[in-house]
Amino acid sequence: MKRVAIVGGGMVGLSTAWFLQQHGVHATVYERRHVAAGSSWGNAGWLTPALTAPLPEPAVLGYGIKAVLSPDSPVYVPPRPQPQLLRFVTGFLRHSTHRRWALGMRGYAPINRRALAAFDELADGGVQARTEPADPFLACFRTVEERQTLLDELHGLQAAGQEVKYSLLSGEEARAAESALSPEVGAAVSLHDQRYLNPPAYLAALGRAVHDRGGELLEGRAVRDVRDMGEGVLVESEEVGPRTFDAVVLATGAWIGRLARRHGVRRVVQAGRGYSFAVECEQLPQGPVYFPKQRVACTPLETADGPRLRVAGMMEFRSPDAPLDPRRIDAIVGAVRPLLSGVDLDRRHDEWVGSRPCTADGLPLVGATASPRVFAAGGHGMWGVALGPITGRLLAERIVTGTTPPELLPFDPLR
Repeated sequence: MKRVAIVGGGMVGLSTAWFLQQHGVHATVYERRHVAAGSSWGNAGWLTPALTAPLPEPAVLGYGIKAVLSPDSPVYVPPRPQPQLLRFVTGFLRHSTHRRWALGMRGYAPINRRALAAFDELADGGVQARTEPADPFLACFRTVEERQTLLDELHGLQAAGQEVKYSLLSGEEARAAESALSPEVGAAVSLHDQRYLNPPAYLAALGRAVHDRGGELLEGRAVRDVRDMGEGVLVESEEVGPRTFDAVVLATGAWIGRLARRHGVRRVVQAGRGYSFAVECEQLPQGPVYFPKQRVACTPLETADGPRLRVAGMMEFRSPDAPLDPRRIDAIVGAVRPLLSGVDLDRRHDEWVGSRPCTADGLPLVGATASPRVFAAGGHGMWGVALGPITGRLLAERIVTGTTPPELLPFDPLR
């Protein structure tokens, strides 16, 4: 295997390119816009194996139809879903049970155990970007009763064989650890041994590393079609013209189905759109802060304009190309305003919406398609940044050796 094209320049695509280079493969990355232009850019940047789990979960069933049709709901479905979305939502709800969540978690646990080590391998290999220790990483609640849902989930992760370290804090202890929390916070969980990163800065550094090691980064190059020609794979791009490669990796996020369907991938990949913005604080939190009940993630970032708190949330099942809906931003602001202190939520920067690629069973699609030369790498939901490097490492091994690592078996794109 000498020449491989990767379609998509987010965390998953760039990581796959980098690890292919480790095997001596020449990597060409096609990106229709620019590196990290998709859901990687505005991601919360959490590297949290303790929270990386299938998105369909029993708690979703508690929302009810009326709630998910409300623009203020953390999980939102349009009142008149299209047939593909209806098919996805039906499957999503079918998988939102304790039994199916536990089965899915058994698939995640082995890859979660190796996720952080893959970032260390990138750093050791010369990627000039840092991951930060999340110390503390606080999941905050109004009451002790609210906290139990997260504790049940953490127990489920442990039952699946994943090591999770945490401690319980009172509201007073949480505010002592993090001054940005308001008196409304009455209980918390402190998760240990987690990390975070600045997504745009990290992706830019990873893209430079791929380029500096001889890879091609073809930004502003949309791929129209990918065809297995028997002895190679033809990639058609109007901007570049047709080119043939030994293999192709499809890492186009929420748009992966458009190219993967020709190669036997029938799983619906639905855009689960997330929103984020950045705000200034009297004092930037020391580490990430999570509000599970509100499904809002807050991450301290150093930006070119100074320290900012990135606030991210929502799961909006709509078209990936729909414009930003300001009602979702307002919903995030309303949800966290009572829980944060010293944060200027009315002076927002970089309001953004991005499309996370979600599957109905909550498991990504990683591996060979019906074509032995075309591979899928997508459908990670909220975890594309956290699992991108380990996905790239394992998929590169599969492409080069022809043997599927056991960690990838649950994620078969043809399942």
